[in-house]
Amino acid sequence: MARQLSRSVPLAELHCHLGAAVTPSIMWGIAHSQGIKLPTKDYWGFRELITVNTRAAKSFETYLQLFHWTELIQSSPLAVERSVYEVVGGAYRKNNITTMELRFNPMKRNRGGEQDLDHIIAAAVRGMDRARLEYPVKPGLIFCLDRAFPYQLNEIIAEKAILWRDRGVVGLDIAGPESSTFRVADYRKLMRRARQYGLGITIHTGESGPVDEVARVVELLEPDRIGHGVKAAYDPRAMAMIRERGIVLEICPTSNLNTRVVSGWEELRWIFDTFRRNDVRFTISTDGPEMLKTYIRDELATLGRLGILSVEEQEHAAATAMAASFVPNVSDIPVPSRRPATRVAVEREEA
Repeated sequence: MARQLSRSVPLAELHCHLGAAVTPSIMWGIAHSQGIKLPTKDYWGFRELITVNTRAAKSFETYLQLFHWTELIQSSPLAVERSVYEVVGGAYRKNNITTMELRFNPMKRNRGGEQDLDHIIAAAVRGMDRARLEYPVKPGLIFCLDRAFPYQLNEIIAEKAILWRDRGVVGLDIAGPESSTFRVADYRKLMRRARQYGLGITIHTGESGPVDEVARVVELLEPDRIGHGVKAAYDPRAMAMIRERGIVLEICPTSNLNTRVVSGWEELRWIFDTFRRNDVRFTISTDGPEMLKTYIRDELATLGRLGILSVEEQEHAAATAMAASFVPNVSDIPVPSRRPATRVAVEREEA
């Protein structure tokens, strides 16, 4: 049996979507407590509705469709608070994850403007605070802009991240399906503004989109980290830019296999070998442990068993994740002023 990473080693989860991280039994309870009409009254049928089916055909689009119900169920302050609390606490209990970055799009939790965005965000902060009272953990929130959203809506999300930066919002991301209206260059100034306020920048790229997008993202948005980024291994220019700028890749093996972004473990082996040859730093994450039915230690154990990462390399990836986290080394975070630190008009939040 291959030697495994010790469970005593604390881990950092840097790439985890809130909509994919809550256990189905908790989601079931949240849905019923809010009176949400589900398409099935059978719990096991519901479980299949919000988790990957290893027997079914896999695709990136199929994976994204799973978020329809999880985002709907989490669309209230109470649901968001409970979800964040359960994820952070559960990650510590199950995997000794002491640094946890949760990413989500608050505008996909406010029922199209029916709920107030600040209430959704405040609920997420309360969930983190509850978890920190119970466990020795350092959580942080990353807000996801959406490629399919108009720029104006994404700008509102970014400004909310700036407003709540002193209460646990630590970064910005751009995620979502490919969109004909999305242009990397449009977000250059917005990401620069967020960086000026101390937010970390991580961008989903090198996953489902074109290979050459990785280099454009690095050049124009100057991210600290890249979500997934596996396709960067096929672009020598991107590899050189990532290495020179010290960008860290957030690799989610099981997710990439499920979405068919990579064809199998042998392709992943080649990708990791390419990263090592190019001195590119990477971390291991889940993307969403409950939806994908995997945990960080499962990912690391599999990479070790297949001879893709040695125990020493796993330890290095774990240390890289700790060092690359956007979560500050503080335990007490001051309550923010209610006065908006934004030039975006209040009425646009209703959009």
